[in-house]
Amino acid sequence: MSGGAGVLLLVGGGLLLVLGLAVVVMYNRFVRQVALVEQSWSGIDVELTRRHELIPNLVEAVRGYAPHERAQLDVLVRAREDAAAHAGDRPAARGSYEDRVGSALGRVLARAEAYPDLRASEVFLALQDDLALTEDRIAAARRFYNGNVAALNTRVRTVPSNLVAAAFGFDERDFFELADPAHRAAPTTGLG
Repeated sequence: MSGGAGVLLLVGGGLLLVLGLAVVVMYNRFVRQVALVEQSWSGIDVELTRRHELIPNLVEAVRGYAPHERAQLDVLVRAREDAAAHAGDRPAARGSYEDRVGSALGRVLARAEAYPDLRASEVFLALQDDLALTEDRIAAARRFYNGNVAALNTRVRTVPSNLVAAAFGFDERDFFELADPAHRAAPTTGLG
């Protein structure tokens, strides 16, 4: 083997080694990003489940003070049941069900303002505070999740990491968005 062929072989081997290391680094980064997206989704899921668990207590509190609001309470209960039934759906599909819960919840809380005895109830006030805090946590978890999804999706679409993504089956993920921008904010408590 001549000196020139040996150099070419070393250079070629070095390039293959660098390319192999680059692929391993990109692959490992994808694995970490996917794990972060899944972890951040679990934060949303925990808060949505918490909201679902608070709703029956709210319904009972409102029903005790405002029996004429049965239709609004039934809409909230059905929305909660539908959302809970779709808890395993992808984020994009689950968003529409959670939108309905948020809308119905907002309507019930707004209607509750017409009942002074209800607004003075310690149980109702505590539930209202818990729901407002939960909505804030959902919003924060959604921002964290969507930021992680954006970072992953950018890597899936950009060169050269898109080649690694395609080779190893890393796909873009869905954002978790609410359809109505008015529902992006937590429901107000009306307590100042």
